[in-house]
Amino acid sequence: MAEDTAVETGIDPERAAELIEAGGEVIDVRRPDEWEAGRIAGARQIEINELQGEAESIARDHPIVFCCRSGSRSALAAAAFRQAGWDAYNLDGGLLAWVAAGLELDLGRGEVAESGSGS
Repeated sequence: MAEDTAVETGIDPERAAELIEAGGEVIDVRRPDEWEAGRIAGARQIEINELQGEAESIARDHPIVFCCRSGSRSALAAAAFRQAGWDAYNLDGGLLAWVAAGLELDLGRGEVAESGSGS
C-alpha cells in the first residue's frame, strides 16, 4: 500500500496567526462588500472567482493563508493552490473562527459580514 503523503491544508486561527507573523501572506477570497466590513490586518483581497487569473501574482516563497467568512471558499482555494505547488493553507472556520479565538479584525467595521452564499 502506498504511503499517504497528503498534507492537511486546514489550520486553526492560532497557527494561521503564527504563519502570518512569520511572514506568510493572507489572501482573503471574499466579495468586496464582505472585505469592507472587516479583514485580517495585512490581508490581500482577491475574490475567489478571480484567483486563477491572479495566481502568478501570488509569491511562492512563503506560506499563503487563504480565508473567507467560514472557511468553505478558502478551503477550495488552498487545496487548488497546494496542488499547484504553493505552500497554501486554509483558515479553518474562516474569519468567524478568527474572531471567536479572540483575534482582531482590521479596518472596515471590524466585523465579519454576512455572506449571501452561506460560506
